Amino acid sequence: MRTIDLDNNAVERSIRPLALNRKNALFAGSDEGGDNWAVIATLIECCKLNAINPHQWLTETLSRLANGHPASSIAELMPWTAVA
Repeated sequence: MRTIDLDNNAVERSIRPLALNRKNALFAGSDEGGDNWAVIATLIECCKLNAINPHQWLTETLSRLANGHPASSIAELMPWTAVA
């Protein structure tokens, strides 16, 4: 019979950033601030999962938006579209 440890350090380490982010989001200032925080955190974690530098992706995306990227094609800027 195989046993499973109740304390799994590998899993705990992998979810630590999510738990810390959730705790930090409590201090976002408002419900809308918390929603915005969640969106940004999700996009950053998506970058990490797809081996994309979050800082570089965010810099490029914000620059493209500031330079007039059309709102109708915002889906082109999402991190999962950069994975080839």
